[in-house]
Amino acid sequence: MKLDLYNTTTFECSKLITQHYSTSFTLGIKTLDKKFHMPVYAIYGFVRYADEIVDTFHDHDKKKLLLRFKADTYLAIEEGISLNPVLHSFQSVVNKYKIERELIEAFLHSMEMDLYFSEYNREGYEEYIYGSAEVVGLMCLRVFCEGDTQMYDQLKAPAKSLGAAFQKVNFLRDLQSDYHERGRTYFPHVDFTTFNEDAKKAIEADIQKDFDDAYQGIIKLPKGARLGVYLAYTYYLKLFYKIKKLSSVTIMHQRVRVPDARKMTLLLQTYFRHQFNAL
Repeated sequence: MKLDLYNTTTFECSKLITQHYSTSFTLGIKTLDKKFHMPVYAIYGFVRYADEIVDTFHDHDKKKLLLRFKADTYLAIEEGISLNPVLHSFQSVVNKYKIERELIEAFLHSMEMDLYFSEYNREGYEEYIYGSAEVVGLMCLRVFCEGDTQMYDQLKAPAKSLGAAFQKVNFLRDLQSDYHERGRTYFPHVDFTTFNEDAKKAIEADIQKDFDDAYQGIIKLPKGARLGVYLAYTYYLKLFYKIKKLSSVTIMHQRVRVPDARKMTLLLQTYFRHQFNAL
């Protein structure tokens, strides 16, 4: 059927977006059971393009574009179709896996916060992390649980912790660009004009707790999802450990990354641990 071709093409668009924007998430998705590939590509394509609006389109009216994107998102979900391939593949996943509107609303709200806030207090920081990262983990968890609400409820808290860990590591990794280029500071009660080792260690302790809590959920995921999620966990943990070894001065002026060759090594190590049930 022609509609099947359209559906397939829109999911392929989201896959292409993922591949072009994130080698690490692409690797992680490839290690998921094949049935999860396209749904997770669709989720990533949606969140990636929303993030692009607030972070990249500087010569355009970002507020207007985000409002239009938001309206088009809900219209696509309601009607079950969209001429925007990213929104069409996303609405397919939302409707199939019963992803709550509250999660989508929280995510879009966090994107909107980037248009209005350049620094955050504790409440705003937690609200932003929930919407920008934790709910994305919950969307993926809805896919992995395939309608098993008991499993979803059991793994909900660890999934949120994993999303929070990823986002906080991103904040540390991107301090230089966020602070110097975009004028943003996400961590509350931290003066980045005098950012020091004590402040950095306090942030790192909070992130480590998120990683520890997240791991307890990863090992309980369905086998088809466990390897891919664990790979993403391992990648971010490696990135986090690299950041921990650097001084507060260094991360204010240098973006830290894991080389592609190292990512492939992590993939192989993770694969063999999973094969021998060593997770």
